[in-house]
Amino acid sequence: MSLARRGAPDLGDARNRIVSGASSAASMLEESFAAAAFEACRGAFVRRFDATARAAAAAVDLQRAGGAPLPPLAGLAVSVKDLFEVAGQPTTAASAALTDAEPATADCPAVARLRAAGAALVGHTNLSEFAFSGLGLNPHHGTPANPVTAALDSTPRVPGGSTSGGAVSVATGAAWAALGSDTGGSIRIPAAFQGLVGFKSTQALVPLDGCIPLSPTLDTACAITRSVADAVLVHGILAAREVRPAPRPLAGLRLALPRTLMLDSLDDTVARAFETALATLAAGGARIVEIALPELAELAALNAAGGFPAAESWAWHRRLLAERGKRYDPRVAARIRRGETMAAADYLDLQRARRDWIARVTAALAGFDAALSPTVPIVAPPLAPLVADDTQFFATNGLVLRNPAVVNFLDGCALSLPCQREGTLPVGLMLWAPALADDSVLGAALEIERALAAREV
Repeated sequence: MSLARRGAPDLGDARNRIVSGASSAASMLEESFAAAAFEACRGAFVRRFDATARAAAAAVDLQRAGGAPLPPLAGLAVSVKDLFEVAGQPTTAASAALTDAEPATADCPAVARLRAAGAALVGHTNLSEFAFSGLGLNPHHGTPANPVTAALDSTPRVPGGSTSGGAVSVATGAAWAALGSDTGGSIRIPAAFQGLVGFKSTQALVPLDGCIPLSPTLDTACAITRSVADAVLVHGILAAREVRPAPRPLAGLRLALPRTLMLDSLDDTVARAFETALATLAAGGARIVEIALPELAELAALNAAGGFPAAESWAWHRRLLAERGKRYDPRVAARIRRGETMAAADYLDLQRARRDWIARVTAALAGFDAALSPTVPIVAPPLAPLVADDTQFFATNGLVLRNPAVVNFLDGCALSLPCQREGTLPVGLMLWAPALADDSVLGAALEIERALAAREV
């Protein structure tokens, strides 16, 4: 088992081993299976796809033996959040309410693109039921404890959600990348809590067909990886496009630092890591400009009634709740039921208010390569108190969603990468920008990742 750490081998390194003949796809897949069997990965998977994964790896080894060029993912292990349809498998959103779901007749587009790129799809991963939490707790399948913090701290901590199992699969070496979804931070929060890279692309770039929705207005299909280079590779596959991250030196970057909301209530570990990261970037020549961005203070009022997730999840779940409400996690059901009282006129007003808000924030960020913020204002919190106490759970859940959810409301793109010193609890640094600035964000992130890694040398 190999817990994620800065400088650890990434997907690109693994592919090079197969291409060079230093290893085979089949043997590397068995290494991933071995990692999945360790205690650190317990609870990460809802169901495994071992046979089809082995067939995919074997096919890649046959291609190499025949001298054919290898596909981008080269038979390497990739996990899939249990929201996405995989041919021959049920899709249950890690919920007891869908335990009798019929197997999918075909891969959804995001899964099909990964499979076509040579991925060995190793299994459906666990999540907060129906993707409705930023903490990753699941009473049906168990909550996987954060494996990265466990190596640093004896207190079991949350994995982050909702893509909890996907992040654990990457952190432990059971997968090289994890397909997930991000509605308010569900890729970036677990990435931040586990020292991984999480890229939320512009929503429209990756199809959501065949994915159980939480909020169609905000949902994004995207991935967790070990490095920014891997994020570039996997995003290109999922979006079926050539990604062109602009190669800009650190001294050529102009980065916004919003003071409103995003820096409130930082714990000491996050505050230190974030300030140290800013100092490293400034010393490397990046121009960091503080801006007020008062529009961020409007979000609490705009979403006071539950926002798009409540309204849109109620529309999808109302019949299932009526039939099988007792099978739901009560905390998830309570959040969905908030949408029952939202009037159609209020929903349309929210759509109009969002369009106006996006226009104003986009104008304020014009001329910047990206904005910088802590991904989450706290490190991964202890698990037990959140299991035991509803009040603490909902307060903590709201806090961890606060920063990343800004980007979903903006219809923007964002990347979280680790910025903590080695040997300390993981902290995420988030680069974010308005819609379709994906390549700019990825290009800046490549340079920032290099700068942060260099300080450890």
